[in-house]
Amino acid sequence: MKIPNNLRLIVNMRFYLTLCSALFLVNCSSKTDHIEMVYGQTGTSLFQLKNKQLAYTVKKEGQMVLDTSLLGVTIDGKNLGSNSKISFLNQDKVTLKYALNGIKKMADYKGNIHSYEITEADGFKWKLEFQLSNDGVAYRYKVPGSGSRTVLGEATTFKLPESTRVWYFERDSDWKLKSHAGEWLSADISEMPTVSKMGPVQGLTLTCELPMGGYALLAEAALYNYSGMRLKAIGNNSFKANFTEGDQGFVVDGTITTPWRCILLADDLNALANNTMVASLNPAPNSELFADTSWIKPGKSVWHWWSGKYVDFREEQDMVDDALALDFEYNMVDDGWEAWEDKWKKIAELCSYAQDKGVGIFVWKHSKEINFPENDYTIMGHFLDSVKQAGAVGVKVDFMNGQDKYIIDFDEALLRKAAERKLMVNFHGCQQSSGEYRTYPNEVTREGIRGLEVNHMQEGPLTASHNAALPFTRYVTGHGDYTPLGFTEPGETSWAHQLGTLIAFYSPFNCIAENTQFLLNNEAIAPALNFIKSVPTVWDETYVLPQSKIGELAAIARKKDDDWYLGILSSGSSKEMTIDLNFLKDGEYSAEILADDIEAQPINLEGLNKEANLRQWNTAIPFKKLTEMVSVEGKVTIQLAANGGAAIRFIRSKVEVK
Repeated sequence: MKIPNNLRLIVNMRFYLTLCSALFLVNCSSKTDHIEMVYGQTGTSLFQLKNKQLAYTVKKEGQMVLDTSLLGVTIDGKNLGSNSKISFLNQDKVTLKYALNGIKKMADYKGNIHSYEITEADGFKWKLEFQLSNDGVAYRYKVPGSGSRTVLGEATTFKLPESTRVWYFERDSDWKLKSHAGEWLSADISEMPTVSKMGPVQGLTLTCELPMGGYALLAEAALYNYSGMRLKAIGNNSFKANFTEGDQGFVVDGTITTPWRCILLADDLNALANNTMVASLNPAPNSELFADTSWIKPGKSVWHWWSGKYVDFREEQDMVDDALALDFEYNMVDDGWEAWEDKWKKIAELCSYAQDKGVGIFVWKHSKEINFPENDYTIMGHFLDSVKQAGAVGVKVDFMNGQDKYIIDFDEALLRKAAERKLMVNFHGCQQSSGEYRTYPNEVTREGIRGLEVNHMQEGPLTASHNAALPFTRYVTGHGDYTPLGFTEPGETSWAHQLGTLIAFYSPFNCIAENTQFLLNNEAIAPALNFIKSVPTVWDETYVLPQSKIGELAAIARKKDDDWYLGILSSGSSKEMTIDLNFLKDGEYSAEILADDIEAQPINLEGLNKEANLRQWNTAIPFKKLTEMVSVEGKVTIQLAANGGAAIRFIRSKVEVK
């Protein structure tokens, strides 16, 4: 059979391109050679610059998200990635489906992992891994070796497009990078080297609004046996990896596997809020350690601190009674219980009292008192043994105040040892989540967030714009212990805004700030009491309404069983909002609406909370309760006060089957 010339040309060209591609993957050593990786609309190019430095770019739907950005790590004074040859190793599929306690019932994650061998000029070999998915791009360095080795930093950079708007957290003290409890603000990428009086180093995460549309979020995942990464703005629209230890570096024994450096990608805020890449890059839970997870139970907790009950034993018994009255699952016993006379006997008595009422006890501990690595953290183990023996169900460990390797090692040891004793963990005074809760599901919440307790402090209160930014910044990578609901000290926000935070923010262990007696006995709160009692802490689905805009409006719908909940947090002037109910399923729903009562007299806050520092915010807009029948075809229109909000529960009507 005679092959037509045009077909012969096509066949020859395909053969030629295949051969060139294979030869290229074996030996890539010049700036003109690029290894292209693609998954759906996500693309990454790996190559060398003219000076043989490793670099990469990231594209989404053909648009540049990260321009030429550097790769490399420095170990024992050797700059790996600065004069290297790239050899392709393999490509594998990643398919994961696993249970989540948070924004959705199940995470369904698919991607490809590409592995490369990097050979240095002296023959030393190490691995570079990329993972691509519809959720974004991630990469990490794997450097073999033995003995103690010092990581002196990374060449890792992220170069964003001009006119990118970057959301970062800010605080006017060095606590900014100790506790990650800053206010979420935004600036043009060009301003980032000088925007903060605390310097050019920013903590993760950074949410980037891209000039061509869509979002990129810079994060890390699987932070174990390494120092936590910060990002230094170095000009030229770029951030470079930065570590607490600075020039002295940090020591890692044996093979060094860095955390994943992540660029999460999303076309809209719904996709961003539902992104599970960070959790999915963490290892699955140990099948033996977590063979039984029935002891890990989401729920709400009462907490004395907001109301000034400073851990008196009798008052903590009263808090247990109030937890029962509120249908809350837990009582968080904070700092001070260890000053009780015969403290372990007393805490055991409290735990027994609470257990009889179906309430679990969490106890507080300062990290410095148990952070001794000797003999596999023996002192920590003894403390946790005592907690378990006393009958508590979890611990709140506070004031890690950093993310150097010493602290990260402590965090993992605590999660592991707590799991061995079937104890849940709440981290405070810590960095943001890097998805650790997938590997250690006994981490039921962590701070690393500027939460409501700031309203009690001189530097407070929180702004409405901060709240309206949180679902699209800090909460993207994991749960946050914001300690929501502060009617008696809401700052510039309305009471309906405060109610909306119970839905818009998520935490499997949701520690409620407000004075329990105020919740139970104030007539103005009574119409919302059933909602406060019944609102879940984990969800089956999450949907972000399209009107949402970072820092201006967060409208988050979440589903639990047959019902939907909608939390709305508004910043700025009053406005009317029409809500399309297309996220509901078929059928009719009774909509219980808790919305700003803009025609009512403002609530006088003076005297409602003896601990409050109200400043000029001594009144608040109250809420009103409305009920109407709705369906998926319908709409609901509400009025939002200045810095207002709403909380709506859509209760699906039960249809009898005849």
